[in-house]
Amino acid sequence: MTAITLIGAPSDAGAARLGAAMGPDALRVAGLGPALARLGIEVKDLGNLAGPPNPQAVPTHGLRHLDECVTWNRAVFQAVSDALDDARLPIMLGGDHQLAVGSIGAVAHHCHAQGKRLHVLWLDAHSDCNTPELSPSGNLHGMPVAALYGLGPAPLATLSGETPALRPGDICQIGLRSVDDDEKRMIQKLGLEVYDMRAIDELGMREIMQRALRGLDDGVHLHVSFDVDFLDPEIAPGTGTAVRGGVNYREAQLCMEMIADTGRMASLDIVEVNPALDLRNQTAELVVDLVQSLFGKSTLARDLRR
Repeated sequence: MTAITLIGAPSDAGAARLGAAMGPDALRVAGLGPALARLGIEVKDLGNLAGPPNPQAVPTHGLRHLDECVTWNRAVFQAVSDALDDARLPIMLGGDHQLAVGSIGAVAHHCHAQGKRLHVLWLDAHSDCNTPELSPSGNLHGMPVAALYGLGPAPLATLSGETPALRPGDICQIGLRSVDDDEKRMIQKLGLEVYDMRAIDELGMREIMQRALRGLDDGVHLHVSFDVDFLDPEIAPGTGTAVRGGVNYREAQLCMEMIADTGRMASLDIVEVNPALDLRNQTAELVVDLVQSLFGKSTLARDLRR
């Protein structure tokens, strides 16, 4: 698609720390829209969606802020659906990662209607496979993958209208390095394709991406869910869920460039940018740099027919 829609979702209701709600505006300050426009892309910015504030409440029945998170995800679902219906590529600007239930739920609904197969690349330090019974914190940004597979709170697990939104083989997780013991068993139960940091160290990012992107054709809708804690905190300190030992700058650039080479990406999440923890907005500026590569910016002209 040559037309994109930026959708701000300024909520940190699913996170343990405040600040991700400022992520959409930090990305705008870093020049995301103009940077994409310079690549010849028509950019429409919807501004920020409206929703409830973070009540900073204690967990109830193993969950924090379920009602608020459901409201935000419904708003995201509608906005992403509208963009897809208009043949535009939606970029959801979070906010914390629980908002991916709404964005990916909308994409799954769209794929079902269009007869397309959904493939999700989940770039993250965490697997986000917790459920209310398993979560040690009750924070919903640790549960979106489980919810998309039909597990967890019913209002989120059934948001897309299909239960589950994702099926075995629909998702590939890259960059994991912080996974709870119960989540390790959940990954096996769900049969997820996962490449943790050890796999990246042993195989290299090129081999990982070749495996993650195999089998993409005209019948596939590729969705990228980019959690900023995928990156090493030495280069991206502005996130509330930083884990050391992450993807470095060159590895991240190669990851983005290889996704761009496929020409298949049709929707995108950018989540967990927290400018309150950042240094002079350097994390948002780095994300803008990487997203340009995701949309085809490269050092040399590349022949994608090879």
